[in-house]
Amino acid sequence: MADRLDGTVALVTGASSGIGAAAALALSAEGAAVALAARRTDRLTDLAARIAVAGGDAIVLETDVTDEAQARQAVERTVDELGRLDTLVNNAGVMLLGPAVDAPLSEWERMVSINLMGLLYCAHAALPHLLEAAGKQPRRVADMVNISSVAGRVARNGSAVYNATKHAVGAFSEALRQEVTGRFVRISLVEPGATATELASHNRPEVRTTIQQRFEGVERLSAEDIADNIAYIVTRPRHVAVNEMLVRPTQQTG
Repeated sequence: MADRLDGTVALVTGASSGIGAAAALALSAEGAAVALAARRTDRLTDLAARIAVAGGDAIVLETDVTDEAQARQAVERTVDELGRLDTLVNNAGVMLLGPAVDAPLSEWERMVSINLMGLLYCAHAALPHLLEAAGKQPRRVADMVNISSVAGRVARNGSAVYNATKHAVGAFSEALRQEVTGRFVRISLVEPGATATELASHNRPEVRTTIQQRFEGVERLSAEDIADNIAYIVTRPRHVAVNEMLVRPTQQTG
């Protein structure tokens, strides 16, 4: 049976669109107060208004997770303004694909900064609060959900550095899981396959064409599909930990 999240607080990074926005709505629907972190505050404000209309509670945190001080401040403001932190969804990320030969080094640096260091900054700041929440009512368990990718399992020509960042997220998540699971902080890894979000749109035009061709005819996952998985993970009873969830569109072969 599912446990609702009433009386708990969740922080979602990358909440201005896609999986992050959908996850915030899903967690709010389960009863959590939600802190919305991203750089685009106009979108966060609209999302917070949607949550409020539905009877939920949300705050807007303008945050660039690649800045350690801003990541830490997002966590501290969540605790200061909402009272605690029970769930962290580390969702902020970019997917910049293409051949490694002659690739813009700035793309590699951006992926490492957001996909890896941003996640680590948020995790580091959140862990003391998650450990504290795990010892308290109403649920006596806390969750960190790290959003990875199929690319964190399968290395593929044309996504070398994206693969590297997502494999790193997987390794970090498993090692951290072993460290804190005995204290009832659950570390979960979600690995979506092809998902219809704006993620692919950040690529150069020639790379976007390659992505479109690769998944032509495939009915992609929606952001809501992944948000449903996240909500499932964090609403399990205290004795149940979903450590890893790989989710592909039915038609995706690799």
